[in-house]
Amino acid sequence: MSAKGESYAEILEARGISRGDFLKYCSLLSVYLGLSASMVPRVVKAMETKSRIPVIWLHGLECTCCSESFIRSSHPIAADIVLNMISLDYNDTLSAAAGHQLEAVRKQIMKDYKGKYILAVEGNAPVKDNGVYCMVNGESFLSVLKETAADAMAVIAWGSCASFGCVQNAKPNPTGATPVHKIIRNKPVVNVPGCPPIAEVMTGVIAHYITFGSLPELDRLKRPRTFYGTRIHDKCERRSYFDAGMFVERFDDEGARNGWCLYKMGCKGPTTYNACSSIKWNEGTSFPIGSGHPCFGCAAPGFWDNGPFYTRLADIGFVGTDSTADKIGAVAVGGAAAGMAAHAIGTAVKKARDSKPEPTEVEEG
Repeated sequence: MSAKGESYAEILEARGISRGDFLKYCSLLSVYLGLSASMVPRVVKAMETKSRIPVIWLHGLECTCCSESFIRSSHPIAADIVLNMISLDYNDTLSAAAGHQLEAVRKQIMKDYKGKYILAVEGNAPVKDNGVYCMVNGESFLSVLKETAADAMAVIAWGSCASFGCVQNAKPNPTGATPVHKIIRNKPVVNVPGCPPIAEVMTGVIAHYITFGSLPELDRLKRPRTFYGTRIHDKCERRSYFDAGMFVERFDDEGARNGWCLYKMGCKGPTTYNACSSIKWNEGTSFPIGSGHPCFGCAAPGFWDNGPFYTRLADIGFVGTDSTADKIGAVAVGGAAAGMAAHAIGTAVKKARDSKPEPTEVEEG
């Protein structure tokens, strides 16, 4: 295990990072976290005075897509997080050690840094039949999760599996797969849903905790508002087509080729809160809707049971719209026509007023 007493600034300096580059790094981190310029000094101070935080990263019922996403973060890059900002001493996917040796590391961290480490959880725990459907070294993952969470400062639930249960929790849920926050109730828990979550969202949550020593502001589903406070629809590059009533009807039609709105193909963008349309994926390259695929709403609870994915229309309540895409288009067109009519009337009134002769003054006798 690496030394935990060094501050972030000391570690960066040892790696040849200049003071100027360090300040630029802090400024970038502030922008990424959605902080005002006045908060930059606080970020700098935290980086100069705080030592790295030990992190234990557990894996339950999952597909490892969250880890795959995490290591592809570009702002900040995963290397900065893993090597400079945290001490990721236990992750059975990324660790060189394995088996009994790795389990000994987990228990040592829990002992040496009692109450001072973060527990990150990827995947959920089956609770049926005493958790027998997910075992680690002859011990149920349910037991490992509870044991490791007991002395953690906070718990981060990575992905929809850990946050809401995901496909393992889908009906009829034969193993009793249960999300983390329903098992760990006596610790601060932040849900970072998505299948998988966006890499920069994951590193952003860690960076916030490192800077302020607390979890970011959460919504009612325990998701960080910074990243889950806006609907995908509100910043979607296809939004103008939605407003104009121009929808893809089939994946091979003219609308699909021209990038029209995917609402009729079952897109859940109007009801899904996530940063996909703003941060995007792969260093901001694209996101599912931008690549021609409807949003499944994977950051929302129960999305796996809200199928069929390609035919179900989300129930939306926009002002001036009804429940179907055809009506939405009609309202949009009608609103545009009404606007043009109002403009025409206003123009005619102005012309009539301008052409009317000015009244002459009458001299008082």
